[in-house]
This record gives sequence, structure tokens and C-alpha cells, in this order.
Amino acid sequence: MARHRLVIYAAGAPLAIDAEESCLRLGIEIAAAVRNLPGPSYVTERVPLMEADALPEGLTALPIVLPLFTPANREAALEDARRRGFTRAETLVDPTSAVASSTRLGTGVYVNAGCTIGGGGEIGDFVIINRAASIGHHTQLRDFVSIGPGSVLAANIQVGRGAVIGAGAVILPKLEIGPGAIVGAGAVVTKSVPAGALALGNPARVTRSP
Repeated sequence: MARHRLVIYAAGAPLAIDAEESCLRLGIEIAAAVRNLPGPSYVTERVPLMEADALPEGLTALPIVLPLFTPANREAALEDARRRGFTRAETLVDPTSAVASSTRLGTGVYVNAGCTIGGGGEIGDFVIINRAASIGHHTQLRDFVSIGPGSVLAANIQVGRGAVIGAGAVILPKLEIGPGAIVGAGAVVTKSVPAGALALGNPARVTRSP
């Protein structure tokens, strides 16, 4: 049986090193890390580094992982990868994370190490759940959501498309975080946050409205 292989797209994303480690733990071969923009690379020398303008024949047949935390950057990298011929995305779940079998994971999701995802939930396409985050039961994360390290989403929470939950934030049950909203690091959210708003502090207050 052929060994499972994938491509890390956007080698200049700092999270690329974590995606590499997840693949190592899963026994997945990284065929290449593609540098799509000028700048440093965040993978080790174990991974072949390739420039986006000089991809070898056949590489675009492999699935990609997009380890960029900022939703807009992740969307831009996906569009760039598709222009270059990539058509498939990998859903990558680190083996140190516990994901309930009753929760649906979309395409292109990356669940980093040490996360817990409760039952009955729905994780949309190209979501990133970073290290040690805890996602409660019946929570829905729409496409391109980013969940920061150590954040806690209690249960029955709705997070809209492209929203960002900062590191260590806590969101109480049955709340809604609107599309494109940002919850700052360490915030404790006790009320729903409107679309496009910025919520900071404990208890969190909306400091910027769309």
C-alpha cells in the first residue's frame, strides 16, 4: 500500500512546524512544503522546500494542508493553491487530540495537539483549532474559523464564518460569535458578539463594532 502523502502549503506560516510534527506523529509523509510568498520557512530540513512557481509535475495531485492562523490569509493561500492546480485538501487531526465520533469535521481542517472536541458538533471547512483548545458539545464552527491555543468554548456555541477566538479566551454556553468577529486573548465572553465586532476583557466588552 502506498504511504499517505500530503503537501504543506504556505511554508512561511509559523504553524507549519506544528503541522509537520502532527504528520510525523501520524506517520504521514510530507512530500513538500510550498513557499508561496517570499520570506522564511517554518519547516525543518526533513521537509523538501519548494517554490510555488517551480512545482514538479504530479505534486498538485496531492492534498494540501493550510496551517495559517489568520482566516483571510488562509483563504488567500487556498485560492493561490487552486490557481496552481491543487484540488484536494487534507483534514489533519493530531493523534494527541480527542475528537468525538459524533462531531463532523469538514474539509481542510487542522486540529493541533492536545485538543478536546465534544460530541454532536459541526466543524466547517478550513477551520484551525490550535493547541490545547477545548470545544464543548453541540458547538458549530463555520468555515475558516480560527480557535486560539488554550481557549475554551463551553457548549452549544455558534461561531460564524471567519471568526477568530484568541488564545485562552473563554466563551460561555449557548452564545453566538458572529461572522468575522474577533474575541481577544484571555477574554471571558458572557454575551453574544455581533458580526465583525472586536470583544476584549473580562467580562468581554465590544470595543469595535462593524
